[in-house]
Formats: sequence, structure tokens, C-alpha cells
Amino acid sequence: MIRKTKFTALAVAASAALAMTACSSGGGKAADTSSGAAGGGNAAGSANMKVVMITHQAPGDTFWDIIRKGAEAAAKNTGVTLEYTNDPDATKQAQLVQAAIDKKVDGIAVTDPNTGALGDSIKKAVAAGIPVSMFNAGGPDAMGLGAIGYFGQAESDAGLAVGKRLVADGAKNAICVIQEQGQQQLEDRCEGVAKGAGSVKVERIYVDGRNDAAQVTTLQAKFTQDPTIDYVVTLGAPFALNASKAIEAAGSKAKLGTFDTSKDLVTAIKDKKVTWAIDQQPYLQGYLAVESLWLYKTNGNVIGGGQNVPTGPAFIDDKNVEAVAGFAANGTR
Repeated sequence: MIRKTKFTALAVAASAALAMTACSSGGGKAADTSSGAAGGGNAAGSANMKVVMITHQAPGDTFWDIIRKGAEAAAKNTGVTLEYTNDPDATKQAQLVQAAIDKKVDGIAVTDPNTGALGDSIKKAVAAGIPVSMFNAGGPDAMGLGAIGYFGQAESDAGLAVGKRLVADGAKNAICVIQEQGQQQLEDRCEGVAKGAGSVKVERIYVDGRNDAAQVTTLQAKFTQDPTIDYVVTLGAPFALNASKAIEAAGSKAKLGTFDTSKDLVTAIKDKKVTWAIDQQPYLQGYLAVESLWLYKTNGNVIGGGQNVPTGPAFIDDKNVEAVAGFAANGTR
């Protein structure tokens, strides 16, 4: 975890250094950023570089607050004007990509939970001469779609790591809880968990990710129906907190692990209500998605050299939770 935190700091420092270089290239005169203009935007021949970030965030999913904070920090450091939009429906998300194309923005940062629905729109953006960075979802397809970079974790690999953790923790009968049907990265996670777990039983359970009460009710009923469930894996921090309530209400002894973090989730690990969390460093994903577009536009740089840039996975548990607790309290982990 410490190594990745240092990497984030280095990325910020590199961005700041490049920004100073761009601002001083015209004879040492500082660039005017009072209206959101960036030195990088000027270097690209534009008084104001605009980037649109488009995600599949669903209402109430606090994971995306961390993504957005990273993106906003990168925009501030580079002087980019950032617009954030989202829709959990992949078809509507594709429409948001098209709207950004129509606005002739300088860059698009986008998640891709469903390439069948989003792929053509991303290709259209590239064909229109708009650089596209991808992050969080869609890694296997990113380079084929023409993205300049992808920043995230390999979901299947993360799932495998979780499955092996279940084995190490002595699990026999586990459930993997999916909060949104039709998103490939979520299915990949649970598939990876099942593969990594080997002979451990892993059942997929679908819940309504937009209804907290329904999640608790569905999972409580499952624990009551099958008291032999000894491990629960959720795919996001808010859903882990609801699963914890369901475990308590059902009187279950099941352990609980989750993908992704939040301030409240880190507290839950400290309180031993959650055993561990997979950290894919969403702040870093948002930061690099924006910064990579600025670097590409102003200096032709490509982070990762045409390869996906991994930001995770790494486990947070009782052994290292204190090391990230302060950052989580700031809303950046």
C-alpha cells in the first residue's frame, strides 16, 4: 500500500512539474488561470482545455465520490475544465459520450461496463479526433477501442486473489453479491472469486444496488434460509455495509469481505465488522484518467506505453488499515 501511495504522489509531482514547464515556455510569463484556462490548454492551441468524464455511477454509490475527487484534483493541477456526468444505463452512457462528441470537447474520460453498448460511441470519439482515456471498467477492450490509456485493476485477477483469500480464511460456503446486472466487470469479479476459491462453494446472489433496505432484506433472508453460509463477498463498499446489517439481523457468523473502500468501510474494518477490502485506488484512477488527457494533448505523452496501467488490487485488513485510515477520512481512499 505504501508503494502505491508513493506512486500517486509522484504522479502529482510530475503533473505539477509539467504544468510549470508549459506555463513558462513563453518567455517566463505565467499563464492566466483565473477562468479555468490551463498552461497545457494554451500549449495545445486552446485557451481552455475541456474534459468530460462519463461514468456508470449509480445513485447512492459513494465509491464514485473518490473517483471524482481524484479527477477534480488533476483538473485543478493542470488547469483543465472538467465536466462530470454519469448514468448506470450503458445505453444512456453512450448517449453522454455522443453529447461530448457533439460539443467538440478536448478529451473524454470514460468507463466501459458494457462494450456492446458503448464501444461504437468510444470509437466515434476517437474518429472525431478526440483523445479518449478509459478507467475502472473496460480494460480488456480499451486499447482495441482506440483509448490512449486505461487505468484500473484487472477484475478477473482481483477476483482470483479474493478466491484464494477465502481458501486461506477457511471458507466452505460463500456467496458473491452482485448489485447491478448487465455490468461485465462485476460478473468478472465473481467469476474470478469462484475460480480462485477452488473447491469452496461460491454462489452468485443478485440484489437491488439502488435500494439499501431491499439489499438488507434479501441477504437476511438468504442467511436465514442457509445458515451454513460462512463468507460473504460484496462488490462495493456501500453493499458491504448493508451486508453487515443483514448478517447481524440474521444472527449469522459469516465473515465479510468486499471490493472497494470508503471512509465508513475502513471504519468497519477497524471495528471488525468487515474482514478485508480490495483497494483498486479509485482516486488514482480518476486522477490519471484526466491527467493522461492533458499530457497527451499538451506533450504527446502516453502513460503506460500502450498497455493498461494497474491501480490494484491490494488488500486492506486489520494489519494495514491504520496506514490508510487518515486518507479514507479525507475521502480519498
